[in-house]
Amino acid sequence: MAKLTFLGAARTTTGSKHLLSWQGDKLTRRLLVDCGMFQGIKELRLRNWDPFPVNPEIIDAVILTHGHLDHCGYLARLVKMGFDGPIYGTPATLDLAELILRDSAHIQEEDAKHAKKFAYSKHENPQPLYTEADVEKVIPLFQPLDYNKSYPLLENLTVRLHHSGHILGSAFIEATVEEDGKPIRVVFSGDVGRYNQPILQDPEPPTGADYFLLEGTYGNRTHDTADPLTEIANAVNRTVERGGTVVIPAFAVGRSQQLLHYLAQLLDTGRIPSINIYLDSPMAVSVTQKTGKYKEELDLQTLLGVQQEKIFKRSEIHLLSKREESMKLNDEPGPSIIISASGMATAGRILHHLKRKLPSEKNTVLLVGYQGEGTRGRTLLEGATEVKIHGQLIPVKAEIVNMSSLSAHADYTEMLPWLKRMVPPAKTFLVHGETENLEAFKERLEAELGWAIEIPTLGQEIEITPIDPAARTPIKVTPVPRPAVAPKPTPTAEALVVVALDKEITLPGGLTSSRIFQGPLDDALIERILTQTTARDVMVLGNGDGVDSSQLSKLVEGGRSVWTLGRV
Repeated sequence: MAKLTFLGAARTTTGSKHLLSWQGDKLTRRLLVDCGMFQGIKELRLRNWDPFPVNPEIIDAVILTHGHLDHCGYLARLVKMGFDGPIYGTPATLDLAELILRDSAHIQEEDAKHAKKFAYSKHENPQPLYTEADVEKVIPLFQPLDYNKSYPLLENLTVRLHHSGHILGSAFIEATVEEDGKPIRVVFSGDVGRYNQPILQDPEPPTGADYFLLEGTYGNRTHDTADPLTEIANAVNRTVERGGTVVIPAFAVGRSQQLLHYLAQLLDTGRIPSINIYLDSPMAVSVTQKTGKYKEELDLQTLLGVQQEKIFKRSEIHLLSKREESMKLNDEPGPSIIISASGMATAGRILHHLKRKLPSEKNTVLLVGYQGEGTRGRTLLEGATEVKIHGQLIPVKAEIVNMSSLSAHADYTEMLPWLKRMVPPAKTFLVHGETENLEAFKERLEAELGWAIEIPTLGQEIEITPIDPAARTPIKVTPVPRPAVAPKPTPTAEALVVVALDKEITLPGGLTSSRIFQGPLDDALIERILTQTTARDVMVLGNGDGVDSSQLSKLVEGGRSVWTLGRV
């Protein structure tokens, strides 16, 4: 009997771990989807030290939805306890997971040394959860998977990964297991991204599912509709007038790059003065430098900005990796902006900056994302007059500014249109959210979609059975034919899909793209364009070798206008 066991992110936003088990020909097989660390309040953090509820040696494989710490940060501990199977993910996810694991181990080792030196731990000899040496045993287990390809990973198991638009490399996972010749399709949403955000392309339409594990981080809230550029500009300009520093706790993956993107826009348009911007996080620096490597995942504006060195490589932006460079910021004389990890101010270099900047009224702390229960970020958000850092109580006199518009998670209003394109699953399990948010999300989904919803508890095990085949059929976008005599409109930024036949992309200024596909322009790619987007216009870039009129006509017959640059 196939089963789902919820080992993390159950009525909390952290520690994502979901175990899918099923019967093979002779043995029970087990796939662990995500392997994240618990973060936040002490009760949650202590769970990282508990014995793992399943013997790691009997888990066949791990697959990651993305590379955030709460989805991959427990891998080194799992391997340390005996897991030695393959660890799957997109190439970008595995690339980022390696950075995050190394950074996490380094921070833990440094924090343990610091706690011992200043005697603020109750343990006589505090230890890290895992070390950098432990991480070295994880990396050889990584095996990359591409998007939109079916992989038979284990006996009676096939998986397929789809873009989720959350961070670089993020995916929602479609896993199909067979028992007694009958398939059971389980979809793990991971963290679902937002539409029309900088850096990444939009999430793909979802596939059909028998059983659906869906995140509910923002199940009871909507994002602020304020313009993030205006909010950032106002905070920076107020602080500059006071002669202070803007300190921004930011996730190293995704959020830091998004902030640099916005700040570059503000500098280019003169909405903020020329000011030193420091990205003070070795991992964030590495991710920033790697961003241009994964061209197919970037929106066109970002891709062109990276290629033209207008976003990350400019005189105002300083990328700091070395500890000595970070320490020199203590002597920074004038107004500046410091972006540092972690995003919820739970660990890392950001703590040293907060320790120095919080006691002064001239400074600003800009909170730019979700602040989990029990984190220092949440404490500051709730108006605390002092916070504990490295065992010391630090007075809070700096201005605290919260921006909810920069979350990388879709809220429930953004999630509903995405979900409405699915055949209703037999059962949907809401995970990765605090209880209040999940319960509100459950009520909305039941009322608006009529879905069967359950909110699992930590450690709960649920049997899953095959469903009628009709319920497993994914919805496809049906192209709407255009009249043959309809005039060809000028392509617009919000309605444009780009097909790049060459590795390098150059496009006239002012155009952006909802999706970028990279050639060759064959039947498989045409099918992806027709089923995964609703954009009206397709622009084909490149020399056009091997592209014939019949291939282009399929796009036209599918309701698209085709634009070409090059000898197509």
